[in-house]
Amino acid sequence: MVEQHKKALEKQLWNIANSLRGNMSADEFRDYILGFIFYKYLSERMDIYADDLLKEDSIKFDAIDESSTQGQEYLDAIKVEAIDQLGYFLKPSELFHVLAQKGEAGEFILEPLTDVLNHIEQSTMGTAAEDDFNGLFDDIDLTSNKLGKTEKAKNELVSKILAHLDAIDFLHHETDIDVLGDAYEYLIGQFASGAGKKAGEFYTPPMVSKLLAKLVTIGKTKLKSVYDPTCGSGSLLLRVAKEVKEVGKYCGQESNPSTYNLARMNMILHGVHYRQFDIQQDDTLETPHHIEERFEAVVANPPFSANWSASQGFLTDERFQDYGKLAPKSKADFAFVQHMVHQLDEKGTMAVVLPHGVLFRGAAEAHIRKHLIKDKNYLDAVIGLPANVFYGTSIPTCILVLKKHRQHKDNILFVDASQHFGKATNQNYLRDEDLARILEAVEKRSQLEPEKADKFAYVASIKEIAEDNDYNLNIPRYVDTFEEEESIDLSNITKRLEKVDEELSTADDLLTSLCKELSITSPFGGCREER
Repeated sequence: MVEQHKKALEKQLWNIANSLRGNMSADEFRDYILGFIFYKYLSERMDIYADDLLKEDSIKFDAIDESSTQGQEYLDAIKVEAIDQLGYFLKPSELFHVLAQKGEAGEFILEPLTDVLNHIEQSTMGTAAEDDFNGLFDDIDLTSNKLGKTEKAKNELVSKILAHLDAIDFLHHETDIDVLGDAYEYLIGQFASGAGKKAGEFYTPPMVSKLLAKLVTIGKTKLKSVYDPTCGSGSLLLRVAKEVKEVGKYCGQESNPSTYNLARMNMILHGVHYRQFDIQQDDTLETPHHIEERFEAVVANPPFSANWSASQGFLTDERFQDYGKLAPKSKADFAFVQHMVHQLDEKGTMAVVLPHGVLFRGAAEAHIRKHLIKDKNYLDAVIGLPANVFYGTSIPTCILVLKKHRQHKDNILFVDASQHFGKATNQNYLRDEDLARILEAVEKRSQLEPEKADKFAYVASIKEIAEDNDYNLNIPRYVDTFEEEESIDLSNITKRLEKVDEELSTADDLLTSLCKELSITSPFGGCREER
C-alpha cells in the first residue's frame, strides 16, 4: 500500500511539473516546483504540529484570529515551541493552502508569497536553525520573466502550480514522511536526467548511490556520522541512512548555491531534524568547513577531473602535507581523495567514485597513489563500473574503498563490474543483480584465492601491485577479462559458401533466360560464365 501511494505521488508530482513548466527547461523549472513542494511540506507540518499543541483547548490552528489579543497570545506561545521543535514558524494566514485558495480565486499572490517565504527564513534568525534556513528560498524568483512575460501571466502560472499541489495531501499518514521524501528524490532524479551535463553536479544515479551506501555500512546497524564533501542535493547522505537504523549526524559541503539550497530542503523533507545535519556552502578543497571533524562513513561522487588551484600553500595543509605532492591543477580527483581520507575516522570506511584515470595516470598522481598504498596502506578495494552510468558523461568510472584500519592488510580486492549492467534508452544502469554480485565479491573476499585468475574479482597482494605493476591499479592488469574465441569450423564455412554460390548461379541463369525471352540485355551483362 505504501509503495502504491509512493508511485501515485511520484506520478502526480511529475505530471504537475511537466504540464506546467511550458517553455521553461526542466533545469530552470526545478527550483520553482521543488521549492513550492518544500513550502507546502513546511506548511502542513506546521499546521499538524500546532493543531496537536492546541488539542486540549479544542482549537484549530487555522481558526485562530491573528488580529485579536487572545489569538496573538496563542501564536506567541506556539512560535516558541515550533522554533524549538521544527526550527521555523508560520502564521495561519501564511499556510500554503491559504495562498493557494487566494490564487485560485484570481487574487494576485506573487508579493504575499514572496513575503511568506521571507518570513519563514526570518522566523529562524538568532536560533539554532538559522544556518539551515538562511537563503533557502533564494532561487524562487517570482519576478523572473521565465514565469511569464507579464505580471498577470506570472501570477496565473504560480497560482496553477499552487492549486495543483494543494490538491495533494502530503502528510496524511504516518508513513508519508518517507513516501514524500522518496517522491522528492524521484523528482530530483527526473530533473537530473533532463538536465544533461549539468546533472552530474548535483545527482548520483540511484543504484550507484545505493552501492556506495552499502559499501560504507557493511556489518553496521548504526552510524555516529556520515559525510559527503561534494554532497550535491544530499541524496547520497540520505541513501547511506537507509542502510542503517540510525545516523547520529549528517555533514556535507556543496559549492553550488542552488544545489546547496536543494540539499538542505532534501534533508528537512526527509524528516532529518535541523540539529542533526550540517550542510555548508563553499568550495570543499579551498575552504573546508568540517576540517576538525572525523566521520565514521565518508562517501562522495566528486566532479570528475575538476580544476582546482593546486596552490603550493597546500603542501603545508594537514590534508596534503604527508604526500609531498599535490594533485594536478587540471585533475583534482586525488585532492578529493586526500581530503576525504583526512576526514575519515580511524575505524571508518570511505567510498568514492572517480574516473578510471586515477588508477594508472603518472606523475604526481602516481606518487599519491603509491603513498596511499605503500606508506599508509589505506586502499582496500577497487571496483570498476560500466561506462555511461552517470548523467552528462559516458566515461567508465571506478569506486575506491579506503579504510585506515584494514582487516586485509596484505592485499587489495579488484572487482571488474564493467560488463554487468542494464541498458536504458540513453543510459546504462546497474541492476539489483549487478549490485548483489559486487557486494558478494566484497563480503566473500577471504574465500578468493590470492593471485588466482578470475573474470570478475581478484585479490592482489601488495607485493604484486608494487613489484609487478609499480602501483598501477588498472583493473585489466589484475582481473582476467580475456574471453577465448570459439574455434572456427572451416569445413562448415566452405559448405555454406558452396551453397551460396549454387543459389547465385541459379538466380543468374533465371535472369539471363528471362532477358532472352523479353529480348533485352541483362543488366549484369550476361550469364556468370561470360563475366
